[in-house]
Amino acid sequence: MSVPTIRRATPEDAEALSRIGAETFTETFGHLYPPQDLADFLVYAYNPERTRADLADPAKASWIVEADGAVVGYALAGPCDLPHEEVTPACGELKRLYLLKRLQGDGTGSRLLAETFAWLERDGPRRLWIGVWSENHGAQRLYGRLGFEKVGEYVFPVGQTRDREFILRRG
Repeated sequence: MSVPTIRRATPEDAEALSRIGAETFTETFGHLYPPQDLADFLVYAYNPERTRADLADPAKASWIVEADGAVVGYALAGPCDLPHEEVTPACGELKRLYLLKRLQGDGTGSRLLAETFAWLERDGPRRLWIGVWSENHGAQRLYGRLGFEKVGEYVFPVGQTRDREFILRRG
């Protein structure tokens, strides 16, 4: 496999981003949900219209990861909309970052994370936020090493299922 490339996504990437979003979410978390809950969530979260709206929003940015001619991961960042009383319009959020499992641990995720954080802090340091599933201990350890700390919790709906999410903050 060639070294994966990371580039800013364009409006022409909307379909590919929607597909990889649904694929990576399902690969990572699909086993946790009843089939209808998963299907409903995927239609809501990864429909091409929503992806096009994110790509058209100048306050947001998406990246696409490609290897051997295939899309294998992506990231989305923008203004923070997590439900925490200390969130301000100046805050940024890593909204999504996913890679296919076969690429995890090869450094691609670290490169993607660095690219995303560089964009979020392109005008200088600012408070950054991340929402992470309460049982995703690996992600929590990673973000902890990057200076994030748990500052709250919220409920994240996946269809009729309600997940306990942690709110992490740096800065």
